[in-house]
Amino acid sequence: MLEPYLGYYVVNNLSEGLQAIHLLDQHKKGKANFFLLDKLNEAATAKADHELEGAISAMSVVEVDEKYRKLAEHLLGNVFIADNESSLQNSNGFVVIEKNGKYVKGKYSLTGGSVGLIEGKKIGRAKNLEKLQQDILAQEAVVENLRAQIQTRHNEVIAYNEDLREAAVRETEREIQQLTNQVFSLQNKLENLHSMQTTSLERLEQLNQQVAQTQGSVEDVRKELAGFTEQLQAYTSQMEESEEAFRQAESGFNEATQQYNEFNLQVTRQQSKINALKQEAEFKRNQLNDLNQQITSNTTSLADTTASIAQSSTQLAELEEALLEMIRRREADQQVLNEADQSYYNLRNQLSEKESELRHKVKEKEQVEHLLAAIKDKLNELKLQLAGTKERLDVEFRIKLEDILDQARTSEVALEELQEKADRMKKRLENLGEVNPTAVEAFTEMKKRYEFIVEQKNDLVNAKDSLLKTIEEVEATANQKFLETFNMVKENFIKVFKTLFTEDDHCDLVLENPDNLAETGIDVIARPKGKRPTSLTQLSGGERTLTATALLFAIYLIKPAPFCILDEVDAPLDDANVGKFTNMIRQFSDNSQFIIVTHNKMTMSTVDVIYGVTMQEPGVSKLVNVDFRNLQVSQQN
Repeated sequence: MLEPYLGYYVVNNLSEGLQAIHLLDQHKKGKANFFLLDKLNEAATAKADHELEGAISAMSVVEVDEKYRKLAEHLLGNVFIADNESSLQNSNGFVVIEKNGKYVKGKYSLTGGSVGLIEGKKIGRAKNLEKLQQDILAQEAVVENLRAQIQTRHNEVIAYNEDLREAAVRETEREIQQLTNQVFSLQNKLENLHSMQTTSLERLEQLNQQVAQTQGSVEDVRKELAGFTEQLQAYTSQMEESEEAFRQAESGFNEATQQYNEFNLQVTRQQSKINALKQEAEFKRNQLNDLNQQITSNTTSLADTTASIAQSSTQLAELEEALLEMIRRREADQQVLNEADQSYYNLRNQLSEKESELRHKVKEKEQVEHLLAAIKDKLNELKLQLAGTKERLDVEFRIKLEDILDQARTSEVALEELQEKADRMKKRLENLGEVNPTAVEAFTEMKKRYEFIVEQKNDLVNAKDSLLKTIEEVEATANQKFLETFNMVKENFIKVFKTLFTEDDHCDLVLENPDNLAETGIDVIARPKGKRPTSLTQLSGGERTLTATALLFAIYLIKPAPFCILDEVDAPLDDANVGKFTNMIRQFSDNSQFIIVTHNKMTMSTVDVIYGVTMQEPGVSKLVNVDFRNLQVSQQN
């Protein structure tokens, strides 16, 4: 009952309806229908003061908000619910609905039957929406639980900061990050649920477009059916006229014996026309049956699509109500989430301050450690210098440092003189140059490197010689194969050429440079009887076509393929040459299957099967085949 009104929207007054229409017009979103609540409330809806026997009013079993009661009375005030079919006899103009939905009786109409597959899924979809709502609530509870856990973890982080436990702080931060990721994943699930609702709305628009396309297709099929009917009537009248002409020709045959041959030819032609008309009439009848079946199928599809639109409209209304409720809940939850986020960010700021202080302390500690390490390095350096001096004294001068530390100076030479002498000695050492203690190891390493490079060079030389020998062998084999193949092609070319022309005609294939087979060209010589052309361009178009065909099949016969496709090869040939061409194809068809694209009737007459492409309907191609093999077998029988 309410299917025509499922696409309507309810607005409070005319201004809201006009505002919505302007929005649709500005954004090019189509049209919409609206109920005006203020107009319905102002209208004096007369209640039915009499009842229908054996039925109850639909308003008595419908629960509706007081705000929309006038609208419900407007839509259902004339509707009654009956338990059986007895109330259909005297409905007094009311709409009667069977309580199980089997039939709906209007004033002048009756609708009923079984519930379709699409209608039966409405309740299931509503339950699915309820389950989705329960899942949303469960996920929101998980979010709240995770937020409580995050708050607990924050408290633990503050305690750990007070104790300067760096490892515990890092571990807690990782756990906080994981919990935050879980919160984001739950929010993504909520967004996915909202996207499912958007997808349902898009599916409804697609169904509306499919209904429009189906209706247009039905109209086109009806027009084509009318055209075919007219053609069938015209063909029938032509067949009657042909039969009348045949009877006149038969009577004239008895009267005029001298014109027997001419009348016999006319009769044969008329019979051919009759057979053609009968075949075409049979084809039109089959096509008419196909169109009737297509109309039936389109009608069924239209009914299914209409039912699907009704279901989608109901589902859309339910989804809109659920969506509004979810939006209201989402706003409340969003407010709570914002408060929790604000608290979280405050705690996060406090944690950042503590971390900053901790970083300053760590930085100061690192500076102290760096200074201490520098001092230790300096001390180690002095110790190394002292050890080096001690070792040098022991090695070069055979003096123990411990023995001379407490001895007094016995030399009378001034310190400056000793320093000058030491400088002269150092200069002499510098002039001598540095001594490389690893020279032997370097020489050994360079020798090994040299031997390795010489070995690699010998391998490359050997590889080059082997590669050159392989190239020579490949070239020799390739030249041999080329000559063998060339000779086979040459023999096949002469054989096919004489088949297409005559035995007296001359042809040949000649190598331009026999000494260099890898780069040589090939001259094609074709000299039909009575001609001495110096090049192929001096031949006629048909002769050039036959020569090219002979060369093509000469190469093809080296290794025949299972299938061979020829596209209008016989176009430039006359009837005599077409006969030679078809005879050659017939000979070669024992080893290969040929597919020929042609417009030549003589070529068509020699094939086994003809496939024709026709376009009886604009834009629709159809394949028609004629199998001559069946005709030949029937003629032999």
